[in-house]
Amino acid sequence: MDDVFLKVHEVSKNFIGVPALKKVSFTLKKGSVHALCGENGAGKSTLMNILMGTLPRDGGEIFLRGRPIHFTSPRQALAAGISIIEQELSPVPEMSIAENIFLGREPKKLGVFIDYGTLNNRAKNILNQMDVNIDPRIKMKRLKIAQIQLIEIAKALSYDSDIIIMDEPTSALGEKEVDKLFEVIQKIKDRGKSVIYISHRIQEVFAIADEITVFRDGRRINSGKKSEFDRKQLISMMIGRELEGEYVKENTPQKEIALEVSHLSRKKEFQNIDFTVKKGEIVGVFGLMGSGRSELLDSLFGVTKYLQGNICLYGKPINIKKTKDAVLAGFAYITEDRKKSGLVLNQSVGDNITISSLKEFTEFGFINSKKEKKAVSEVIDEFKIKTFSTKQLVKTLSGGNQQKVVFGRWILTKPKILLLDEPTRGIDVGAKREIYKFMSR
Repeated sequence: MDDVFLKVHEVSKNFIGVPALKKVSFTLKKGSVHALCGENGAGKSTLMNILMGTLPRDGGEIFLRGRPIHFTSPRQALAAGISIIEQELSPVPEMSIAENIFLGREPKKLGVFIDYGTLNNRAKNILNQMDVNIDPRIKMKRLKIAQIQLIEIAKALSYDSDIIIMDEPTSALGEKEVDKLFEVIQKIKDRGKSVIYISHRIQEVFAIADEITVFRDGRRINSGKKSEFDRKQLISMMIGRELEGEYVKENTPQKEIALEVSHLSRKKEFQNIDFTVKKGEIVGVFGLMGSGRSELLDSLFGVTKYLQGNICLYGKPINIKKTKDAVLAGFAYITEDRKKSGLVLNQSVGDNITISSLKEFTEFGFINSKKEKKAVSEVIDEFKIKTFSTKQLVKTLSGGNQQKVVFGRWILTKPKILLLDEPTRGIDVGAKREIYKFMSR
């Protein structure tokens, strides 16, 4: 057992009497990458929160380097050599990149004043290791979600921990950035350090992992070396059945043009964009990080204002100056950052689902609660949202279930045009199939 870094033995956790983890066990070896696979809500992130001291466990034992541990705060975990890249990004927007990376660990002058020169240089060195060319003095609020994810990775690396937990670290990254991250992970392994890797991208698991543990409904289904699994078998273990085709495509585009965009431009973001979307058609927009994909959708939905160009919906010119104009025209927009711009995190699942379509449930100035409740239940059933209750706070759901809530919210508005920016980010393979099927339908 000399090569064992971390041992989790029969750890259990309940929320309001509902089991989230049921006697889960797994072992992390030195200098290895151990992938945790499972559907959204399978218990992976719950276990990582227990490891980091964010949540208390209700049963079981955890051993680090052969000694029992029971962290009650992330500070204790970090001091013991465990750091985490969390799935739900939580930067401090008004602080700089460097300040976010070294938050609470800033180098000081005379023991009192922050040494910004040293701070920025240290941040720059870490970013250079990842081949990320961003000025560390820039405030986080100016970054796109993919850039924020890179900064979160840099922050975890800055601790030089023996164990790094990576919870969906590539969900907003392009192929180039993913390749760079894998190079960094290899360097981590070469130094005898270990990675716990959580991802719904199956191809990544087989590319980077040494060992795999599969979770389902809070239980450990199987563990073993990567060579003991194949793709089909792994997916079947995760969802409890064989998956009948990951990509569902049944739609048939018609001849009628639903949306026509011509010469659309916004300074420094995109220039002279032309495309048409036929009724019943799915059009893909592809490009590298920073190529203008999200910026284009932002302008179509009125989040930002395009400087020139024309938009026609079913042959009629429309002028979108703000989001209200887009919604009234029949647009719906699922953004790449559900936490920042897709959900009201401190509101319930039910309130988030109906927030954009309340007029549909309003009679004589009052909300028809019975009608609203029926609509919420139908959305939860359609998208298979795992929630204890419609009154459960949406921030307590797993990332994938939060994304399904966003879909349900916009579907109730009965949109003519659905704008989807990375709609399956952080979603498991089974849920992805449901999303693709819904898109096609």
